[in-house]
Amino acid sequence: MNISFSDEHEAFRQEVRVFLGTALSEDLKEAQRLCPGIFLDYEHNIRWHRILHRQGWVAPSWPRQYGGTGWDLMGRYIWALEASTAEAPSLAPMGLGMCGPMLIGHGTKAQQAELLPRILSGEDYWCQGYSEPGAGSDLAALQLRAESDGQDYVLNGAKIWTTHAHYANKMFCLVRTGDRGRPQQGVTFLLLDMASPGIRVEPILFASGAHEVNQVFFDDVRVPKANVVGEENQGWAVAKYLLEFERGGGGLAGHQAPLERIRRLAENTVTNGGALVDDADFRGRLDALDVKLQAAKHTEFRIMAALSKGENPGPESSIMKNLSADISQALTELALEALGAYIAPLQVEALRPGSNVEPVGPGAGVAVFSRYFNLRAMSIAGGTNEVQKNIVAKLVLGL
Repeated sequence: MNISFSDEHEAFRQEVRVFLGTALSEDLKEAQRLCPGIFLDYEHNIRWHRILHRQGWVAPSWPRQYGGTGWDLMGRYIWALEASTAEAPSLAPMGLGMCGPMLIGHGTKAQQAELLPRILSGEDYWCQGYSEPGAGSDLAALQLRAESDGQDYVLNGAKIWTTHAHYANKMFCLVRTGDRGRPQQGVTFLLLDMASPGIRVEPILFASGAHEVNQVFFDDVRVPKANVVGEENQGWAVAKYLLEFERGGGGLAGHQAPLERIRRLAENTVTNGGALVDDADFRGRLDALDVKLQAAKHTEFRIMAALSKGENPGPESSIMKNLSADISQALTELALEALGAYIAPLQVEALRPGSNVEPVGPGAGVAVFSRYFNLRAMSIAGGTNEVQKNIVAKLVLGL
C-alpha cells in the first residue's frame, strides 16, 4: 500500500493549510482546546460545520454524488491530520459519520433525497437511540416497544446515554417490533423527529457539571412506518452496518497532535530536578505510544481504502475501535502525568470558551482532568472492548 504523498497530495495539503489558516477563528480553536471529552459543545460545533459546508468539505468520506468531497484515502488522511494540528473543532459524528453513511448504504431513494442534504447543511442534527436503562452493553436486549397501528408505530419506553439529545431535532434508533426467535430478529431501525409529541429529554450531568448525555422517554410517540430503514424486524443488519462506521475509519490521524502537545507540556513540568520529558520512564512510555499509533494508522489506511472502493469496513473496524479507545485513554493518562502538580483543580468556569477566569496551572492543561474521566467511556461506547474482541475472534480467527 502506497501511503506517500504525491505532488497532487502535497498541493492539496497546502490548500488545506491555507483554508484552515483563514477559516479558523481563535474562539473556535479555544473551544476545541477546552473540549472536555469527545463531543464539542453545539454552538461551536455547528458553526464549524456550516463553514465546512460552505467550503464543500463537511463530509470527507461521502461519495461525491451524495454531496461528499470524493477525496481519496490520502486526501482524507491529510485533512484529518492538518485539521487536528490546527486545532480545528471536531464535528458531531452522529449525522455525518453514522446516519449519513447508513442511509447511503441502506436508505431508500426518498430517504436519501430528503435527509442527506439536511445532514450536510446542518439543518438536521442527529442523536443515536441505542442504549437502554435495562440493556447495559447488550444491545439486543433493548425493549423500547414499537406497536403497529395502521401506518404508524406507537413507541413506549426509554433510551439512555443519548449524546446531545437536548440539541438534536432527529434521532435514529432501534426499537422492539417482535419477540419471536433470537432477540436480534425482532429489532427494527427507525428514524424519528425529536419534536414528536410524547418525547421527553432529561439531562444526565457529569461530575464536572458538563451536560453531554441524556435519558430520553417515549410515551405513546407516533412514528410513520415510512421512517423504517430496511425492513421491519430486520434492523439488526442495518445497526451492525452503521456501527462499523462508528467503530473505525478516519480518526487516528487526530491523535498525533495531542501526542505532540503532551511532549510540550512535559517540557515545562519539573520532576527530580529536571524536565519530565527527559525522564527515561515517561519518555519511554510516550515513545511506545507513538509507535503503537503509527502501527494503528496502517490498519486505518486499509479501512479507509475499503470505504473508498464502496466496501464496508468489516471486522477490521472492531480492531480499530479497540485500538482507538486504548490510544485515546493512554493519551489522557500521559497528559495527566505531564501536568504534574496541576492535575487536580476542577476549573468549571475556565472550561467555558470566552471565559476571563485565569486557569490554575498551564492553560493547555485546563481540560485534561475532565477529558481523562470522559474518555473512560471510549472502551464502552460503540460496543465494549470485550464485544469487539469477540467479533474479531469469530470473524477473523474463526473461533
